[in-house]
Amino acid sequence: MEHEQPPPAAPRRRGRRTTALIAAALVLGALAGTVTGYAIQYGRTPTPLPPLAQRKLDTPKAQPPNDATTVKSVNANRWHKTDGDLAAFLIDAPSGAKVEADGYDTLDSFAMGFEKPDHAMRDFLGDGFRRLATRAWTQEDVSVEVRLVQFRDLSGADSYHRTQATYMPDNEFTGSGGVAVPGVSPGLGHVWVSSEAHQKAGYLPSRWGRALVRKGDIVLDINYYDMRGRAIAENDVLDLAKRQLERL
Repeated sequence: MEHEQPPPAAPRRRGRRTTALIAAALVLGALAGTVTGYAIQYGRTPTPLPPLAQRKLDTPKAQPPNDATTVKSVNANRWHKTDGDLAAFLIDAPSGAKVEADGYDTLDSFAMGFEKPDHAMRDFLGDGFRRLATRAWTQEDVSVEVRLVQFRDLSGADSYHRTQATYMPDNEFTGSGGVAVPGVSPGLGHVWVSSEAHQKAGYLPSRWGRALVRKGDIVLDINYYDMRGRAIAENDVLDLAKRQLERL
């Protein structure tokens, strides 16, 4: 009986094994290199970090809440001084002057001073009006009104400032190009004075000067009137604006 011959063995595939051996060698080589690098680094003296630009940071220490805790004390790092009593930053009236207004004014009362109060009210609300602090006085034939108009953010203050400043050079208002307020970024502070006396039936002639300065979310708005129609010196209005900016 003839024995069946076993089938020939399949040829060995050397390529796959060789590739696996090479890959394993690469992994072991990389691992050995990493271990060697860590060992060398471990034996070296640590490199000191560069010093901070400000070694001692002036920040308030955390305090546990108590009966005296307020929103201001909790948010001390984010609190700006003008978030407090805004009226406290108004400049003082001159000695001997008669104070006509002092403190906060309402939005509707403020809007009534514009040619179209309803439009003004709508614009203020759209710009995020927050509050208005006013101090006004008269001295002899001069009347001055200092306003700090605060908005909820910078964009609202910028909108009010640009809108008001745009029409001031028109002949209907002051008819002058005015001067920039020194020390203020270009375009953010200006003073105008009337080039001619304003005549209205039944009233004495008058002249008008105005300063508009934006500082953050606040617009400094000063109105200066000479009730006898005499020429107003730009420096008189500039001086008021500078003094008020120093208070802010």
